[in-house]
Amino acid sequence: MKTIIVPLDFSEQSENALKVAASLAKKHDSEILVLHMLELNQAIISSTEGYYQEHTVFLLKLAEKRLSEFLDKPFLKGVKITPVIKHFKVFSEVNEIAEKHDASLVVMGSHGSDGLEELFIGSNAEKVVRHSKVPVLVIKKKIEDFKPKTMVFASDFEMDNLAAFKRAKDFASLLNLDVKPLFVNTPGDDFLSSREIYQKISQFQLEAKSGEEVEIYQDYSVEQGVLNFAEDYNADIIGISTHGRKGLSHFFMGSIGEDIANHANIPVVTFRI
Repeated sequence: MKTIIVPLDFSEQSENALKVAASLAKKHDSEILVLHMLELNQAIISSTEGYYQEHTVFLLKLAEKRLSEFLDKPFLKGVKITPVIKHFKVFSEVNEIAEKHDASLVVMGSHGSDGLEELFIGSNAEKVVRHSKVPVLVIKKKIEDFKPKTMVFASDFEMDNLAAFKRAKDFASLLNLDVKPLFVNTPGDDFLSSREIYQKISQFQLEAKSGEEVEIYQDYSVEQGVLNFAEDYNADIIGISTHGRKGLSHFFMGSIGEDIANHANIPVVTFRI
C-alpha cells in the first residue's frame, strides 16, 4: 500500500479517518496524502484583479497554517505526511490525485446517521465514493488502533459486480483480512429459492475464479441482513460495491448500499464496479 489519501475538513470525523489511516500507514509503510479543499469561488481564483489575488493567497496561507497545526498530533509521529490544498471542491479531483500518486485507498470520515437524519447521503463522503476508482474506507467513529481481521463483502452476485468482487479480494489480501462473501435472501418479490441462489452464486464464482464459501443469510431486508450478519460474524469491516456516478449499488432495489453505509456501526469500504 504505497499511498493513502485522507480528505480533511478539520472536523472530528476527519481526525477519526486520519487516525485510522495512520494505523494502516505504520503497518504498511505508506505515505498519507492529506487533501483539503478551500472551496473558493472560481471567479475569485481566475480574477486578474490584485485584491482577489491577494485574498486568494491570504486564504491559502491561512489554510496551510491551520493544516499544519491540525497535523501536529502524536499518532502521526513517524508517518510520512504530504499536504495537498486545492482551491475549490471538485470531488473528481480526488480520483485524479489518487491516479497521479498511485494511491491504494481513500480513508474518509463521515457523520453517518443521527436519528432520522441521513448525513451520509449527499455528504462529502458519499460524493467521494461516487467518483473514486480506488476503494474508499468510510470511518464514522474514533478507533484508537485500527487492526481489522475480518470483512463481510455483501453482494447480489450479479455479473456486473465481478470487478468489485475482485477488488474486494485484493483489498482483503492487502490487509490480510478474512473475507466472507454474503448473499442476503429476502421475502417478497426478491425472494429466491435455494436452487436459484446456488445457481447464481456458482455462475458468479466460476467467472470470478473464486472458491470462497458464500454465506446465505435470510432476513426481512438486505440492509438489515447485512448489518445483522456483520454483527453475528463479528466483522471489522463491511464491503459493498458502487456504481460510480449512479451512487452506491442498489443490489435488488432501493438505496440499500447507502442505507448500509449510513447505519453500520463499523467501517464500510466501497469498491467501484
